[in-house]
Amino acid sequence: MYRNLVTSLLEHERVETTDAKARQVRRLADRMITLGKRGTLHARRRALRVIRSRDVAAKVFDDLAERYRQRPGGYTRVLKLRTRVGDAAPLSIVELVEGEAAKAEPKAARKKTPKKAPAEKAKKKTATRKASGEKASKKTTAKKAGKKTAAKKTSRKKSSGD
Repeated sequence: MYRNLVTSLLEHERVETTDAKARQVRRLADRMITLGKRGTLHARRRALRVIRSRDVAAKVFDDLAERYRQRPGGYTRVLKLRTRVGDAAPLSIVELVEGEAAKAEPKAARKKTPKKAPAEKAKKKTATRKASGEKASKKTTAKKAGKKTAAKKTSRKKSSGD
């Protein structure tokens, strides 16, 4: 199972899994990249004991080894994500950190979408409320009336049962 996760992580550079598995996969993936940096035949054979695909092993020894050549370790990061709905297991993302390729890219080339200011969001909400003001007021009055009748019914049951 860990071998499959490590292979998927090195292939796709990001994997979502549980926290416990993420910590273990991080250790194994860092070890594989270190073997890739060595580049010897013995290191390749040791990496192929864990990595299940020769294509992924080639990627580790060629691309990733060059990307992390100057980095002394810590090639992966674990980010806590959420809890899974079915069994409430804590989930995390394991991903490769950015190497020299991302540093060489100029900052102007990276596009960041500007976030909307909170004032703009508030204006948008009030505009939609004003546009549908009649419908919203009718719905809220109907809900209030329904709550009142339900309260009366429960009070009648209590008084008749005593």
